[in-house]
Amino acid sequence: MRVSLGITTNIHNWLFSTMNVTMASLVEMVLIALIYLTVFAVLGLFLVLLERRVAAWFQLRIGPNRVGFQGLLQTMADALKLVSKELTGTTRADMFLYNLAPYFVIISALMALAVIPFSYEFQAFDINIGVFFLIAVSSVGVIGILLAGWSSNNKFAMIGAMRSGVQTISYELSIGLSLLTMILLTGSLQLSEIVEVQKNGWLIVQGHIPAVIAFMIYMIAGTAETNRAPFDMVEAESELGAGFHTEYSGMKFAYFFLAEFINMFLIAAIATTIFFGGWLSPFGITESLPWLGIFWFLLKTFVLVFLMMWFRWTFPRLRVDQLLTLEWKYLLPINLVNIVLMALLVWSDLTIKF
Repeated sequence: MRVSLGITTNIHNWLFSTMNVTMASLVEMVLIALIYLTVFAVLGLFLVLLERRVAAWFQLRIGPNRVGFQGLLQTMADALKLVSKELTGTTRADMFLYNLAPYFVIISALMALAVIPFSYEFQAFDINIGVFFLIAVSSVGVIGILLAGWSSNNKFAMIGAMRSGVQTISYELSIGLSLLTMILLTGSLQLSEIVEVQKNGWLIVQGHIPAVIAFMIYMIAGTAETNRAPFDMVEAESELGAGFHTEYSGMKFAYFFLAEFINMFLIAAIATTIFFGGWLSPFGITESLPWLGIFWFLLKTFVLVFLMMWFRWTFPRLRVDQLLTLEWKYLLPINLVNIVLMALLVWSDLTIKF
């Protein structure tokens, strides 16, 4: 975790003053892992509750209101139910790959979460190829979906997995190109540096119209990448039972379910970092108050999460041909033209400066 002034420095100094270097480094890594696992679990539970509340609001109904005050403990009860549920499956499955698949999905989401800069202090893994690392790691999750569909030996699961492969390969292009458009403006792949560039204004403002176009394409493609409606062809409950996780139950199903919501948070968190200044306050720099930085980061991120939920409860599910037509005939050509526009914008700014 990045060391700076504040609580992380105090803990770091205390560990290295009381233990040898190897033991202190090991304890520090374990502490960071525990913190991120806790964040992962709490985020998942909260996002499930938020989804159900937003759905109820859009559909003019109450939503969870039984377990705990105003239903706040409903997702906790659901989690306990899944933990205690029997792990059923099918004897025809390839059990090794069947059991391995959920871990691909959950670990790739955890690795991506480690790179996200929640504030100036709260970032576990700050590397100079942060954006590239995020794109690469998030691509691994689809392997888990493909393995789950194939190893289940179920035709519904297999169709869902095949759709996932096509959808992910297609929409990753738009995500990558929209992020590349903003990298042209920042000149860096390191997420902390990208946030620093935005001290004088968010990139969505600095980049003018090409940045707005890149953001719109990123949100559409990000929603498709997370297999959420109206792009949920991979699960498509009304057609495929539950798609690729039809044969999963208990905690194995919970891993897939949780990873979907964490991936939605990751898409919104990346957009917050790249387009909206990350942890920076709209009214000034928050480096001296790291917890305030976390507040601003989460506020921006949850606004974008709400936007993705709004998509789900507004638009009907697309057909497979419509899904691919949107990417290959519309989003990809617009993205390519947009990169050229951003390059011309950056070149003109450099020309004016020199």
